[in-house]
Amino acid sequence: MSTILYEANPSMLRMNPFLTVFSILLIPLGIGIIVLLWMYIKTKMDKLTIKTDEIVWAHGLLNKSYTEIHMSSVRTVKVNQSLLQRMLNAGDVVIYTAGDNPEVMIQGLPEPDKIRDYIKGQNE
Repeated sequence: MSTILYEANPSMLRMNPFLTVFSILLIPLGIGIIVLLWMYIKTKMDKLTIKTDEIVWAHGLLNKSYTEIHMSSVRTVKVNQSLLQRMLNAGDVVIYTAGDNPEVMIQGLPEPDKIRDYIKGQNE
């Protein structure tokens, strides 16, 4: 049984800070609640779990798809951050295995540098 090192869903506020604040302001009109609910559901659709021996990415709400990557097959971990994402400590994580196309691409994850360090630390 492997130990879970990291587990997270994309952050609603970190993915869309301006839309989140704008939606909160629109709550009295009723439209803000709908937008916030939609954004919340969208963030709960993705989940990244890093274990000592594998990476598991679950995607979907009603229909789930799972991508499992063994740590030994990870070739490159790429972190993309815009200026706003750097200020909010969020980013997009791209994991490459044996090929030119990424195996997993997850947007808006909190603490992307920590994710990269966990994967690199377990892979070495």
